[in-house]
Formats: sequence, C-alpha cells, structure tokens
Amino acid sequence: MNLRRQLLLVSLLTLMLPWAGCEFIRETEIALRDGQQQMLAGTARAVANSLAQYGEEFPVRDPAFPVSDQLYLDALAFAPEIDGYFDDWSTDALHTLRGADGPVRFALGVFEQAIYLYVEVVDRNVVYATPQSIIPDGSSRHADRVVLASSSPPYLQEAISFAAEAPGRLLSYRQTAYGFAPEPTISAYWQDFPEGYRVEARIPASVLGTHLGISVINTSDAQVAGTQSSSFIGRFPGPTRQEIADLAEVAASLVQADMRMLLTDADGWRIAQAGTLGTRDSGTGGSRVVQRIYDVLLEEGDEAILAEPDRMGREQQPYISAALEGREAGAWFRSTQTGRAVVAVAAPVSMAGDVVGAVVLQQGTDAILSLTNEGLARLIYVTLITTIVVAGVLLGYATWLSRRIRSLSLAAEDALNKEQLDRALPSSLAEDELGDLSRSFSWVLQQLGEYNEYLRTLASKLSHELRTPLAIVTSSLENLEHESLSEASLGYTARAREGADRLRNILNAMSEASRVEELMKNVEPERFDLRAVLESATDAYRDVYGDRQFAFSSAVEEADATGSPELLIQMLDKLVDNAVDFSTAGDTVAIELTGDVDTLSVSVTNPGPPLPERMRSQLFDSMVSMREGKDSRHLGLGLYVAKLIAEGHGGSITADNIDGGVIFAVSIPRRVGS
Repeated sequence: MNLRRQLLLVSLLTLMLPWAGCEFIRETEIALRDGQQQMLAGTARAVANSLAQYGEEFPVRDPAFPVSDQLYLDALAFAPEIDGYFDDWSTDALHTLRGADGPVRFALGVFEQAIYLYVEVVDRNVVYATPQSIIPDGSSRHADRVVLASSSPPYLQEAISFAAEAPGRLLSYRQTAYGFAPEPTISAYWQDFPEGYRVEARIPASVLGTHLGISVINTSDAQVAGTQSSSFIGRFPGPTRQEIADLAEVAASLVQADMRMLLTDADGWRIAQAGTLGTRDSGTGGSRVVQRIYDVLLEEGDEAILAEPDRMGREQQPYISAALEGREAGAWFRSTQTGRAVVAVAAPVSMAGDVVGAVVLQQGTDAILSLTNEGLARLIYVTLITTIVVAGVLLGYATWLSRRIRSLSLAAEDALNKEQLDRALPSSLAEDELGDLSRSFSWVLQQLGEYNEYLRTLASKLSHELRTPLAIVTSSLENLEHESLSEASLGYTARAREGADRLRNILNAMSEASRVEELMKNVEPERFDLRAVLESATDAYRDVYGDRQFAFSSAVEEADATGSPELLIQMLDKLVDNAVDFSTAGDTVAIELTGDVDTLSVSVTNPGPPLPERMRSQLFDSMVSMREGKDSRHLGLGLYVAKLIAEGHGGSITADNIDGGVIFAVSIPRRVGS
C-alpha cells in the first residue's frame, strides 16, 4: 500500500468523530426522554388519583368467566349500513375465533344504544333454510346459521338465530324460555362470498343482556336431522367489555394537547380513550436523512411497539400489565401508525386497596426530536466537512511527500547507472527527514563515484607504473643470462624470467580491459554485415588453431548490425580462446548466428567440462578464472572484456551447460536504420 493510500486510510479515522458525537447525542436523548417520562408519570399518577372517584364506573371482573372468553364491543363513530359488507365499519378490529369447523372472523360494535354484529364464516357448502323450516317451533336447526346468545345473570339465557333462505335481508328469530319468536326490531343481512357467507346485523341493546356469546352452526345435510355440528359455543354467554361514555368524558377533560389517554379495566380491556398523538411534525429540524439516522439510533431492539389492543380488545403490553399489577411502568417506542417517537407510562387506578384499572398516557417527543435532530444534523455536517478537509489535506500532503520520495528514488536509480555513478543527486534544501536522506544519498553516491573512478583507472595506472620497473627487471635478467653462472643460479634466473613474463601478461591484459572501456566510450558506430564478419573470423580460427575443428552456421540471410566490427571480433576471440582452452585436440568448436526482427545472437559451443555452479554468477566478473588447474597464466579478464563489448553494443552475454559441453551466447540489437 502506497503512502497516499495509507494517509487516506488514516484520514478515514476522522469518521470516529461522528460516531462519538452520535453516542453523546444518544446519551443526551436518553436523559431527556427519561425526564419526559418522569414528568408524564407524574401526570399519570394525578389522573389515576382523579379517576379513583369514578371507581364504580369501572366494570367489575366476573370470576365465572375466563378473560379469554369475553367479547369486546368497539365504540363506533357512526352506524354501519346493514348490507353484509365490513368496509363501512369505523373500526378495523376484526377478531378471530377458531373451532372444529374452521376460523370465524367477527366484530362487535356499539353506536347509539344499538349493538352491531358482523360474522364472516368459511363454508364452501352453505345449507340454506327452507320456508317450512323457519317457523316458531325451532326447526331452523336444519340450516347453517349464526346464533348470538345473550343473558343477564342470574336470568336464563336466550338466543337470536340468523338463518336465510337465500342471500339478502332476512328475519331474525329470538329464542326465549317460551320458544322462538320473530324479532322485528332486528335488522340483518346475509351475503355470500366464494369461500362462505357473511352475516351483518343491528340489534337494539334493550333486547340483549350484559353477557354475550357467538355460535356458528354448520349443518352438513339439511335433509337429515341431528347431523348438525356446533362450533365456537364454548362457555357462552360471557361478559362483554365496551367503552364507557362517562369515563371517556372524564378522560377527555384531563388529556393534554398532543397526548393520548387510554383507560382499561382490571383485566386490561379498553373502556375509554381520549386524545390523539397526531403525526410527526415536519419542522423538527434537519433533513429526512438526519431524521432517518435519528430513527435508527432510537431503536434499541427490545423497545415496545405502539400500545394498541390485541385482536380481542385487551391491552397486553408489558408496561400496562405491570400497572394492572399495581406497579407504575413506562416504555419508549415508535408509533407504526404515525411514525413518531412516543413515550408512554401506565399508572394503576386503585380503589379501596384494589386495582380497578389503569390509566395510560402516551405523548410524542417532538421537542426532544427537534433538539437531538438539530444537534445530529450539525454534527453530521461539521464532521462531513471536517472529514473532507482533513482527507484533502492529508491526500495533498501524501501526494507531495510521494512525489519527493519518487523523485529521490528516480534520481538514485539514474545516478547508480554504471556510466553515471559519479552523478550527484539534486540538492535538497528541506530541513526534514527526506532532506537529510537526500543529502545522505548524495554523499554516498559521491563516495561511490570516486571509488568507482579509482577502480576504473586502477588497471591503466598500474600498467603504466609497472611497465618501467618490469622492463628494468627483464633487462637485468637478460644481462645475467650472459654471465657465467652456476647451475643453481641459472635455475633462479629462469624462474625470475618466468615470473617477469607472467607479470607482463597481467599488465597486457589489464591494459586491454582498460583500452576496451575507453574504446567503448569513443567508438564511432558503423553499419556492417555480422554474418560476413563471423565467416571471415571462422576461417582465421581454422588457421590459428590447426588441431581444432571449426563449424559456422547461420539461420539468417541478412545480418545487418551497427557498432564496431573490430570490437566484436575481439569479443569473439575471447570466447573462441576460452572454448579452445577447455576442449581437446580434434574437438569441434561451433559458431552459430541466429536472430529475429530486432535481435542478432552469436553462440560459441565447445565440448568440455561443465561450468561449476558456484562460479556461474561470477563467471563474467573481472579477475575471475576457471583455469586454476590448467593454466595459471590467465587472469580471468577475457570473459570480462567480452561482457564489456557485448554490453557496450546494448546487448548481453550468457553461459550455460549443455549436453557434453558449454555454450556462450551473445545477443545484440540489430539497430538497423538511420
């Protein structure tokens, strides 16, 4: 990862700032809503104390019937039309009963001293009543029907039966202790649908008792008596729960603006309500995006949902259940209907030490929402700007720093070129660590340049300085050979003469290497035919090395090259000399020319011992020789000179072992053209 990406990654750490800010705002919001909850709890306690004087208005629990068997009467805003459809009811509370014959959905409502009934039955084989069966003797049992049971303990129960000859309006029959009788005050309608039928009815409250129950009778065969089955009869009639007008008026007088109050009895049945939460105020500050962020922050996973009654009209939220047990409790949640964040508290209503109900207060949190939303919006905007600025500054700084480092790297690579090793780096006036590093590199390169120049001229200097002393030694040895010397002295003189010859060879080789280096700098390139040069050189090698066989082959017809043919011949001499030294009499030294569009390759192959692996990397270095065991006169400068000539022509030289011998290959560019 480059420096710019690293610093950009570091800049992203600034995003921790909004996280920390959000945590702070969240803690602030929790503290504010805790305060609002405490104030709302105080209001709920005051309302509960005020409602205690109306304790006689709260319905009394009937221990004879389980709470689950009770029915809830929804308070309707207007009277629905009796047409067998539910779409004109002012409530969406469709409750479900399940029995042996399938589910039954129903609703019960009250409006102006009338009870409204809606029943939806799934029955794909509806059995209608016959005209003869709907008579006061009760023989309507041979038809599918809905029965609404009613009683007022300790009186006997009675029932209202709804059966139809066909879809449409129907007559209802009221069963008492004295038998069936038509009830003209009841309006009812039978409506079929693909899966079954619906019954909708209006029943005056005066004909019903305080306890109600619903039964659905399914007759499988109208022609056979006694084959009917009853479902959903259970323990009926049971007590009903409905909103009480007096308590609703009291709740309306106590509720504040932007607040909803719910009253329940001891079983959690809603008996009154007043006020509304309204909808979220669009002017709570910030944008929709910020509001969404706030909503996400508000959710804590275990928060309560909006306190709506269950499908049977009972309030069963944990905080309401706690109030019915005598403990004040609260909750925070988001309304699924209004989209508002809501705080709610529930306080028990007690009378004579007994809990007779609960008062529930729910209030929106627009004030807190506005405060936290504005704070969160400012935090996000400031953090966003800060992050962009910091990231931009760090990115710019990283770019400038990377450019300096890259410039220093390129300058060092350029200066380390063998031909420019003494080249100094661009001077840097910066007083930072990179400036110090640049100046250190420059000093090191200067030292390397001086040392390289010393090594480059060492051979020529030694050759020049040692030739005169060597000539003196040689002349002295020649004079001694003309003197009358003992046999032992002649041996010493011969060995001294041999050493002087070796020293002369060394100086000549060093002079040759130095001369080649100078020639490569000053040579004037010329265009020539490399194939013709190699053919001529091969013929000369046959004359010089009479005990060796030389074979030349070429895979190219045109071998135009640019450079110095004399130096290339000198390079080839070194390779051939090396091949002859490591072969034996009668062996064949092969010279081959190959090439492609851009490159020409010359290879020299000879049989002989393989190259030692330990010397493969040093084979073309100066003063490295493989002839230690064969000929100590060689210094190992031949292959070094061959490398200098190959690289001077822009090429390269390699050596590899082959089956039964060694191959040296030189590749140079054609450099054809102007």
